[in-house]
Amino acid sequence: MIPDVDPNAIVYLNGQYLPISQAQVSVLDRGFIFGDGIYEVIPIYNGQPFRMEEHLDRLERSLAAISLQPGYSRAQWKELVQGLLSHVSYSHSMVYLQITRGPAKRDHAFPKQVQPTVFGMINPFQRPSERQRTEGLSAIAIPDIRWQLCNIKSVSLLGNVLAKQQAIEAGVDEAIQFRDGMLTEGSSCNIWVVKDGTLLTPPNDHLILEGIRYRLLEELAMQSGVPYQARAISRAEVEQADELLLTAATKEVLPIVRLDSHIVGNGRPGPVYAKLRTAYDALVG
Repeated sequence: MIPDVDPNAIVYLNGQYLPISQAQVSVLDRGFIFGDGIYEVIPIYNGQPFRMEEHLDRLERSLAAISLQPGYSRAQWKELVQGLLSHVSYSHSMVYLQITRGPAKRDHAFPKQVQPTVFGMINPFQRPSERQRTEGLSAIAIPDIRWQLCNIKSVSLLGNVLAKQQAIEAGVDEAIQFRDGMLTEGSSCNIWVVKDGTLLTPPNDHLILEGIRYRLLEELAMQSGVPYQARAISRAEVEQADELLLTAATKEVLPIVRLDSHIVGNGRPGPVYAKLRTAYDALVG
């Protein structure tokens, strides 16, 4: 078994709930051979799925984008999530869903009459620490060399893995990516720029994954009286930002206070972050 993984943890695989030690997938599964699949991560706060409908919307968009039809209704996805929840007692957790095109002879073309693989697991979730909230994170700027369909939540995450590894090897928390001199996103998060009190984010197109917090932060900005714009953002604007933020399911919303050798703003989490953090905490309870 994999170290640090509970062999008795219950997972979902193709209609069954079973211990992870008994869950098996064919080595010919196209998710393993080609990365031919998509995934979704749903946070659970106090036993309740957070923004479930929005997560399932994105799941269905990603499935449609790669012409994958596992045959699950919206109600069945919800039942799967609740089934996983019934096997744990964590206050906060993360449900991970992965759907691949299934096992087939190795051939690049989509196989016919193949049964998709549907997998789900649940793990405890530690919310961001007080230090992360109050002291902020550090980041490096790197070129975005990934493919150009980043809007699909694909299991083919090697580009993101390499970006995150660059951050780790540089001794920082995150990598902020730029394509042709324009901001895209982090290794596994959306990036936000604050300038003169306005919250800026890159446009929601194929060059970024629309995080569920992408729309949520827009809503929270409106509620908090923070001006908001989605538009192309240059690297110079990022480097001259008053505040930088990141959002992700596992990180919620956090400030970035250092980018490469530059201090962001005054080197402390700023007032726009404080407003959005307060609004986020009030929403999740």
